[in-house]
Amino acid sequence: MSHDDPPRSSALSEQDHRVRSLADAGRLAEANTLFDDLVSSTPGELDPQARAEVIAFRSLAAYRLGRISLALELAAEAWAHLDDCADESSGMAQTLNTLSVLLYRIGNRRGSISVQRRAVKAARDSGNVELLARCLQGLGGTLNFDALDGPETDRPATFQATKLILEEGLGLLTQGRVYDALLAAYARTLAGLGDLDEAERTARRVLRLGERADNHWNLAVGNWVLAVINRARGELRAARRLATRSVYEAELINDVSLVERMATDLANICAALNDAPGEAAALRRNLLAQRAMLQTLHEGLSQALDQQRLAIRAQRMATAAREAAERDTLTGLTNRLGLERTAPDLLARASAEGRVAHLVLIDVDWFKGVNDVAGHAAGDAALREIAQLLRQECRQDDLVARWAGDEFVIILTDRPEPLPATSGGKQPDLGLSVAERIRIAVAEHDWSAGLGTARRPTLSIGVASHADRLDTLFALADIALYEAKRSGRNQTREYSGSVNR
Repeated sequence: MSHDDPPRSSALSEQDHRVRSLADAGRLAEANTLFDDLVSSTPGELDPQARAEVIAFRSLAAYRLGRISLALELAAEAWAHLDDCADESSGMAQTLNTLSVLLYRIGNRRGSISVQRRAVKAARDSGNVELLARCLQGLGGTLNFDALDGPETDRPATFQATKLILEEGLGLLTQGRVYDALLAAYARTLAGLGDLDEAERTARRVLRLGERADNHWNLAVGNWVLAVINRARGELRAARRLATRSVYEAELINDVSLVERMATDLANICAALNDAPGEAAALRRNLLAQRAMLQTLHEGLSQALDQQRLAIRAQRMATAAREAAERDTLTGLTNRLGLERTAPDLLARASAEGRVAHLVLIDVDWFKGVNDVAGHAAGDAALREIAQLLRQECRQDDLVARWAGDEFVIILTDRPEPLPATSGGKQPDLGLSVAERIRIAVAEHDWSAGLGTARRPTLSIGVASHADRLDTLFALADIALYEAKRSGRNQTREYSGSVNR
């Protein structure tokens, strides 16, 4: 449920924004005509950051207009230009956010979430408030769909994590297209959490804003949320009418991911009403949307064979994967790829053996200040020292990884032991104790030799346990980490199901 709203960037032309506005209004023929002029003339004088931003935006525009091969070619070119962008730049954040929406649209939701998290990190580091709000909307909206597609038992935690993300975004803005999109995603989150009255008030506001701005994306989501609410209240005829409208609005803007989800809900509502013709029609629309997404994947494979840019990008990615494999070159820890490959099996084994899995999510406080004052070389040295401290406080079998930039992840497991009579009935928490040892070790570390007058880094840590899915543990630990940051940093917090906000 990500909304591809671009910033008013100096890199994007008025024609780029006009193409987007025409597509939002369902005027696809006019948008295609204008887009033909645009793609033949990308300014050559742009720096790599601006060029990546423009090309990524146009790749998403091409997808919106049904030009799949061109969309994938432009996306590959944008990815290649990212190699020359600074990690903390606004251009990096905007390009990642745009490409994450494209991944989401073609059905790669897991990949989209991973890229969106990187976009949020880059936007936060860049200091661009509007861009951060946009990236938070993209992440929160996609997590909404992830909650709906995942196990029902995991939905409350995912929706709760999403609520915090969207509330942060809403706190950054007071109006505008990004604010409207945040509000729409927030309405769906509230409905997912069962707060139907507040969800209804928010959804009706979304509809008013969508009508005022002629924004069919907001109209689609607003009607969909109201359909979900009415279905939950047993008002099935009203739910059918609203769901039908939501599918129609999503089809106007060619958002097949929205169409697929909303048509599924419409079919279920019709089935509950014993409306067989309506159910069959909704399922046909759902099937058409699924076919469109499958066609995109097929065209992507063909494009990879036919386009030289995609071949070059694929070669770069393959080379990087072989070199990095499972190790981060700076710290020597497991890298993101290694974590994502290893963690599912580790969690599955722990569950099968009756062990408790703990995920420790670590963010280095004040790290940007280290780079600014002491320099990037000193910053890299500090990250290496922190990595060494993490490894010293963990066991050999614990999975210790550098997630991205100044973020680290530890996954460890333990088997609950019989409680001693003096324990008071409380099981010792390994994850929390390891996290606190790590925090103290970094806080008490002697940084004088390497950092000079720079502010000493400390750690904010979130801990989660008692779940067997990596994304669930991440969502819970992220809530706890947010609380640690909010409480003043240099804190350890554990998700308990009732984190104070």
